Amino acid sequence: MTYPSNDLAQQLVGRTMVDQQGDKIGKIGQVYLNDASGEPEWLTVSTGLFGTRESFAPLSGADYTGDNVVVPVSKNIVKDAPNVDNDGHLEPAEEEALYRYYADYLGNGSYAGNDISAAGHDVSGPNTDDAMTRSEERLHVGTEQVQTGRARLRKYVVTEQVTQTVPVSHEEVRLEREPITDANRDQALDGPAISEEEHEVTLRAERPVVEKETVPVERVRLGTETVTEQQQVDESVRKEQIDLEGDGGTRPAS
Repeated sequence: MTYPSNDLAQQLVGRTMVDQQGDKIGKIGQVYLNDASGEPEWLTVSTGLFGTRESFAPLSGADYTGDNVVVPVSKNIVKDAPNVDNDGHLEPAEEEALYRYYADYLGNGSYAGNDISAAGHDVSGPNTDDAMTRSEERLHVGTEQVQTGRARLRKYVVTEQVTQTVPVSHEEVRLEREPITDANRDQALDGPAISEEEHEVTLRAERPVVEKETVPVERVRLGTETVTEQQQVDESVRKEQIDLEGDGGTRPAS
């Protein structure tokens, strides 16, 4: 419930509010509109000592065709209305308090031509039907894919020592002596009887030879696999409750 700067508001602001007996109540300060319908619904008027208090009075049923605005309730009723801050907006609880207060003075518990005891009343707007809707929040849980990390393959070279044993052979000098026999006598006597002579033998040996060869041993690639796990989700949800209030106390509505 707010007050705008429309034509009707400009016409009513500053006028004098009087009751049906002609008693002056005070100067009208603001006009509040219904949020849902946009229609003027409440007037604020300066009351109290030296006009230090702002009271709310209903516009429904008022006569504002003349210089004054005549409201259908008495001056004392307006002065005793619930104390609501004139801050430009009526909270639902504040508006409900005004509805209930003035309903007692506007004809058998009715306000603005509607029976407030029989019809449901939306405190944020006009009257509704004879029931109210109870709503609650439901939790819908799904999944979404998010990036949790990155992996890469990197190839680099390391050096390690390899030890292998390989057999190698070599030649050594061995002095062989054989006696003179009929089989070798001719060879032994071939040449001077006494002479100097040298005979040379070449010795050979094996040594290790190392060759390195690059050969492929395996192929490595990156792959992914999906692992499913159960994860518990905790979240609060709101729901509305409807209670029945009366002289016998308060109990939940069935």
